[in-house]
Amino acid sequence: MIKVSPSILASDFSKLGDEIVSIVKGGAEYIHIDVMDGMFVPNMSIGPCIISSVRKVTDAVFDTHLMITDPIRYVEDFAKAGADIITFHFESCTNHSEVIDRIHSFGKKAGISIKPATPAFVLEPLLEKIDLILIMTVEPGFGGQSFIPETLESVKIVREMIKRLGLDSKVDIEVDGGITPQTAILAKKAGANVLVAGSAIFKAEDRKAAIEAIKNNE
Repeated sequence: MIKVSPSILASDFSKLGDEIVSIVKGGAEYIHIDVMDGMFVPNMSIGPCIISSVRKVTDAVFDTHLMITDPIRYVEDFAKAGADIITFHFESCTNHSEVIDRIHSFGKKAGISIKPATPAFVLEPLLEKIDLILIMTVEPGFGGQSFIPETLESVKIVREMIKRLGLDSKVDIEVDGGITPQTAILAKKAGANVLVAGSAIFKAEDRKAAIEAIKNNE
């Protein structure tokens, strides 16, 4: 099943609750929440207090993407704030299994992400522990970037590894960066089933139509 996860990084933060409600009504299954610390990536964004506040307006899945150094420090904070999926970067730490176990200890789904230059094979030892793989299709840290076509090879490799291990029904493959109805077609063909989009949804006049186009275009 294809799921769409609109990134609130592209929303109007002055009315964030209303923005989230509008995309849920438009058919979004997930809400993608980018967390940046200004260290792992050269930008800063929201923290647990914002997540806790907007948790009150929807029961949609909060797909929380931690672009932070040493993520295990903040797993509990984001879990208690209302995150449903907590994804951290392979490049942000060395204690990957420990972070995954920490996320699972709070009853949350665990995801792991790689940057465009990181080879997909590094994820293979973790696949049986993980719930979601996030392949960055742009360099993490800023919204509105152009899709990097070469990242589709990582999507294909991860999908093949998952199939080989019989994990198709357990592990989702998510893509994030430059996703439009056109690039979504390529990502789905490569094996992605969760699509993060920011500007393509929040800047659209008809957000429901934008979500449907990303989800259903072939």
